[in-house]
Amino acid sequence: MNSERIIGFCRYLRANGFTAGLSESIASLEAVRAASPSDLDELRAVLQPAICKSKEEWEKFDDLFHQYWNTHEKPRAKKTRRPPVVGGISAAGLMSLTGLRNASSESSEESKTTTGASLQARLKQVDFSQVPVDQQHLLDALAERLLAQASRRISRRFKVGQKRGRIDLRRTMRASIGCGGYHGKLKYKTRAPKPPPVVILLDVSGSMSLYSFFLLRFAHSLRKAFKRADTFIFSTELADIRGALRLRVLPEALRALSEKATGWASGTKIGLSLSEFNRHHSRLLARNTIFLILSDGWDTGEPEELTRELRAIKEKVRAIIWLNPLLGMPDYSPETRGMKASLPYIDVFAPAHSLESLLDLERVFLRIAR
Repeated sequence: MNSERIIGFCRYLRANGFTAGLSESIASLEAVRAASPSDLDELRAVLQPAICKSKEEWEKFDDLFHQYWNTHEKPRAKKTRRPPVVGGISAAGLMSLTGLRNASSESSEESKTTTGASLQARLKQVDFSQVPVDQQHLLDALAERLLAQASRRISRRFKVGQKRGRIDLRRTMRASIGCGGYHGKLKYKTRAPKPPPVVILLDVSGSMSLYSFFLLRFAHSLRKAFKRADTFIFSTELADIRGALRLRVLPEALRALSEKATGWASGTKIGLSLSEFNRHHSRLLARNTIFLILSDGWDTGEPEELTRELRAIKEKVRAIIWLNPLLGMPDYSPETRGMKASLPYIDVFAPAHSLESLLDLERVFLRIAR
């Protein structure tokens, strides 16, 4: 059963009043994988207990299930010629994944008038997977502004750091001669520190599709804070998206991605993707590199491969940061084989489920980069 369709069904239910968040989406994928239903009746029997959290949802489930699964296209979709699929996903599919359709359907005037302080505070804390459809454009606008501010703060902090080091008294005195002995500017012996390079690997598999857009925006904003930020996406294979993310405006970058990215909303092979990175892109790693992985840790590969590749990366970089959206769930613990195998090689293990959790990483980056 196509995992993209399962995730799409959960998104459809959420748009129709169901909870159907990340935990329900993961439960659905696991249930389908375990039961391997052969027809729609079996699929309905598997998904209903995995998704429904109330009597009302249980009663509404049948009608919505048949509306979604008994149509060739998703419900309420216009019958137009499908856009060409390039690299495994269509441009429309990527726009749907990222929520740009919802954003474009809202008026800019509404965005200006409805984003009050209380709404902004709530949107900063809400789990990305739980954002109501009619407020996704508001969160996107807030994320764009706040992540850009955080990026500028990080950049300024690095510039302030350029003044650290021992004062070079001889050069300072020599420079003051031309100013009548006035010590206008101190000279330092140490080189000015530079922002470290960052390498980002973003999981865009089916289980991450509720988070992928906001984490892409996060990756895009980091380019402005660090001298070099090289970004890759992966699911069952690795894709280099550095060229696309060099575009200054995110919608343009997303359209460029839709023309080349592969494996969106499919399975996850983290170890295999890291192996591909080590074979073809290890030259990007240095002793001061921050290596950033954004993934929920659901890996269909062997944990031995994952640990082997992480160990190789760990030996070359300053720090490995793993951001996991599931850490935002109160009852989450890293019990999957892949995640448990990875923990010994991770320097920072942090949540990435909300805008607030992403903004908190500003302190992490500055601490590691010292």
